[in-house]
Amino acid sequence: TWGFPGITDFVGLMAALERKLGAAAGLQFNGVGVVCHRFEAQTHRGYTHSFHLSRNPVRKDGSTAGIVEEGRIHLDISLVFDVSLSSQVADDAARQQLAQTVADLLATMRIAGGSVIAPHSPRSRRALQPQLRLEAEDPKQQADEFAKLSRRLLPGFALVARDDLLQDHQRTLSQGQSVPATALDAWLDLSRINTRAVRVPVAPLAGAADDKPAATERIEWQRDVRPGWLAPIPVGYAALSALHPAGSVVQARDATTPLRFVESVFSIGQWISPHRLRHAAQLIWWPTYDEATGLYRCRNACAPETFKGSTSALAAEPPPAPPLDTVSA
Repeated sequence: TWGFPGITDFVGLMAALERKLGAAAGLQFNGVGVVCHRFEAQTHRGYTHSFHLSRNPVRKDGSTAGIVEEGRIHLDISLVFDVSLSSQVADDAARQQLAQTVADLLATMRIAGGSVIAPHSPRSRRALQPQLRLEAEDPKQQADEFAKLSRRLLPGFALVARDDLLQDHQRTLSQGQSVPATALDAWLDLSRINTRAVRVPVAPLAGAADDKPAATERIEWQRDVRPGWLAPIPVGYAALSALHPAGSVVQARDATTPLRFVESVFSIGQWISPHRLRHAAQLIWWPTYDEATGLYRCRNACAPETFKGSTSALAAEPPPAPPLDTVSA
């Protein structure tokens, strides 16, 4: 899943941003959406792909220090936060000032370990001025306002959840098999490029010699067709232990917060142009927690009812949360 930060990085950024603003700002963050406009992976492509690595300081004797290879990427992104406002932020001037405060504070933070750099050109700076908009109560007006926002986010691709594809593909792989496919089988199959040998019928040639048998089929290599730009993504964490009281775990980084050991949880995401979404809930990711299963899960309400080629009919309302539609690793 290397290549783009996990959605948990952006949810963590949202939580850190809310803490830095403080309760006095009158802003509560509910979710975050991510749109990528440009990416530049720090790799070199020769006989094999290799990372562009940083140079560590040499040791006292002049020898090279050990290094852990780490993938890095340069990104041009837009963030869309779903927030709730207090009554103290009433007029347009106060909302614009609060939006600028959020942007200024965000510029001092890090996203997935990377530095935040403001747009360079004057044109892009004008186009990317922070805004804080109120959502209308009328559904039609909401759709019109989101259409304007989605056009403002072009050109780019939004990261949305496609848990439905993972479940459907698992059922497809299990058809006709004595041992049903697991969620991991479906996840791996969707995460790679598969090329299969397919028998194709061949029509007999006119005028062929009668003493030679005519070929009735040939073998062609065909690549599996995917319904869009799919990607394996981390979407949260699954608990491996009980919740330990604060300070009870030796050498924990934070002695004032309860601690729990977890493992990463993966699912399938899709990059889709923002103008194909119908409302903000299909763009936004929000964090959830299931106490019964110990699942810390980021969810997104983009669940296409049909998805064929370049057109899709998207659900008008967020779907109910499916049971366990992820892969732990």
